Amino acid sequence: MRFPRSRSDIEHLVPGGRDGRRMLWVSFTDKAGSGLWYGTSALYYTFVAGLAPHEIGLLLGVAGAVGVAGTPVAGRVADRVPLTRLLPAVHALRAAAAVGTLFTGTLWLLLPIAALGSLGDRSASVLTKLYAARVAGPDRVRYQALQRTVVNIGFGIGGLAAAVALAVGTGTAYRTMLVGDALSFAGAALLVLRCAEPPSPVRVVATAATAGGEPPLSKAPATGPWRDRGYLAYTATEALLLLDDTALNVGLPLWIATATAAPHSLVALLFVLNNVLVVLFQVRLSRLGDEPRRAAASLPLLGLAFLVAGGAMAVSAVDSAGIAVVALVVAATAFTAAEIVHAAISWELSLALAPGRSQGAYLGVHGLAQSAQRSAGPVLLTSAVMAAGPLGWLGLGGALAAVSVGQRTLVRRRLDRLDALERPGAAAPQAPAVPSGTVTVSGVDYVE
Repeated sequence: MRFPRSRSDIEHLVPGGRDGRRMLWVSFTDKAGSGLWYGTSALYYTFVAGLAPHEIGLLLGVAGAVGVAGTPVAGRVADRVPLTRLLPAVHALRAAAAVGTLFTGTLWLLLPIAALGSLGDRSASVLTKLYAARVAGPDRVRYQALQRTVVNIGFGIGGLAAAVALAVGTGTAYRTMLVGDALSFAGAALLVLRCAEPPSPVRVVATAATAGGEPPLSKAPATGPWRDRGYLAYTATEALLLLDDTALNVGLPLWIATATAAPHSLVALLFVLNNVLVVLFQVRLSRLGDEPRRAAASLPLLGLAFLVAGGAMAVSAVDSAGIAVVALVVAATAFTAAEIVHAAISWELSLALAPGRSQGAYLGVHGLAQSAQRSAGPVLLTSAVMAAGPLGWLGLGGALAAVSVGQRTLVRRRLDRLDALERPGAAAPQAPAVPSGTVTVSGVDYVE
């Protein structure tokens, strides 16, 4: 990959113009601050807030449950409210939650604060993704790859700073990380306020929508995502294919510690390997998902990565430290490959399979897949996969490979149906009327 040498090179590399580049800075600022907090949060709650382990579990569980509502609610609101107004408000909510955490160590006060912070986190995730899709247009897959690269760099820098705080180990060091987290959200909000509102299919007048700017579902009925069984089935398979995240962050460390002869220090090295591989290859492999049918055709690669990962995890249980280390490196590399490939594919399909007029609502429902796997994934891995030993990992790899193939069939059928709607002479549903009480600005209708 050729690195940019000038400003013009950077402008050519990043889709979306100035606002696309600014949103990359938003993602970097956000995730650098998040890296500070994620690396120290458990110890902050233990040593600064004085919570017991079961109280921390309750706190994180409640926060996670409330956060699940963030993606569908934010996505639906984003179809009615400009993102450049909504996203700064969400970042401000996250900053307020971080500041609120500083001033209390009482569980019953921390519960609503953490819940609001989690709601803001999940909302910010889907809104940032939606802004990127709108500002980058047809280059959205490449933009997403660049964004994921920036996110990993931000997390890495925040994580290094968190490691320093952990080494110091004082309450002041932990509080400094939390202040840094709050400041990152405030900085992200200010950067978003400098961005222009991107075109949105739901707020563009019907004549502009028929000019050729909408994705393949422009002739599909604008039903809600909760009544769209095809999209719900696709989202359900997504929840399973996102298990690479839990496998890397939960399954791999626990397996190393409890079932292999590998040194425990390997855990940190494998996390570094994961970040390096994402930074190096996410942009290069984004072409796998640059068009809906190509994304569908790439799904068997995802299945192959899961098969290799599951097999390598099973082999790592042998009573040999050397073999275990090699097998675990292969497993981490395969899980990372699955992460990279799925990111490119999922980004394209989650948007291409959604009606343009309801893009935010559909993307919000798609975001539930990540929330579901983060809630159920650790339980599945610890109580079923790891409990079954090496056979459990083999079964997981085989099952996820089968899900990949099944999703390819599901996606192809839906794309075939959409192609039929797009053929000349196909009946298109009547364009929705522009609601009363709208304000038209530069050809875009904003609902008041």
